[in-house]
Amino acid sequence: MLRTFTTFAQAAVIAAAPFAVAAEPVNVSDFELAPRIQEKIDAGEPLDIFVSYHDVSNEFAPFVKAGVERADEMEGVDARFIGPVGADADGQISEIETLMNDMDGLAISAVSTDALSPLINRVIEAGIPVISYNTDNPDSERLVFAGQDLVESGRQAGQQMVDVLGGEGKVMITTIDAAAQWSLDREGGAREVLEAEEGIEVVRTLNTGTDPQEIYSAIENAMLSNPGINGILSLECCSTPAAGEWVERNGMAGKIKVVGFDLLDQTVELVADGVIQVTIDQAPERQGFEAVNLLVQYLNGETIDDLDTGVGIYTPENIEDAM
Repeated sequence: MLRTFTTFAQAAVIAAAPFAVAAEPVNVSDFELAPRIQEKIDAGEPLDIFVSYHDVSNEFAPFVKAGVERADEMEGVDARFIGPVGADADGQISEIETLMNDMDGLAISAVSTDALSPLINRVIEAGIPVISYNTDNPDSERLVFAGQDLVESGRQAGQQMVDVLGGEGKVMITTIDAAAQWSLDREGGAREVLEAEEGIEVVRTLNTGTDPQEIYSAIENAMLSNPGINGILSLECCSTPAAGEWVERNGMAGKIKVVGFDLLDQTVELVADGVIQVTIDQAPERQGFEAVNLLVQYLNGETIDDLDTGVGIYTPENIEDAM
């Protein structure tokens, strides 16, 4: 069995650039906590921290959950991993509204930034501190963000694609949710780099959906319709191995280059076999842990700030570090 989440040291193979826009450091002394939360802190009672993920059925979710479970082992902390099955904004909103009175702090990776921002603001107004992680809500009143700089990671992915293509080729971008803010941010960074190269043409962005069978079929149909494509850049965990699988099944390893994200078992194996040229890690286990840890630090009176989990770049030469 591959150990598919990495330590921070492994994930930070190449550190991301600082966020373009960072929140100011924040301290609980500047925040009006709900009286029930302040009473718990004064009494030294365990803090109930909820970590809401945008789709707990996603293959990426177990690695985030592992970090939350590690944080739950800390003294004085009860951490719970929650979220909708499927990318369901209404479901995420409903669950958080139901649990609000039990929360001493909330960390959220939102299905939709537009849909969840008003709820984040309501939770803040109720005296419950909220941070965002994995996917940011910078237009909300959230306190800080913990996760990868998504635009910068897109730039890094774009540059890796340029490098493996030698600066010439036709590229298809794939994503499981083209309308999601994380996807838009990452795609923006990737296109910034790709479109600056005279020899690179971005043929299309393929929205695959989230079902594994549909992801593979969407990639297969797109490649049949665009036979000149020689580079596939995936923006997330789940279309990365599907792209690699299509390349391998069609005997195109080395001829069609694949750059993607995350360290799912199949992805790691395909990188080790040279089918996928590059995969980029965003330290999901650390994201889950820090989502809880930052809130605990804040509630204990420490000043907190945005936390960048970095960009870990893995190729066949160093993929053993992720095994």
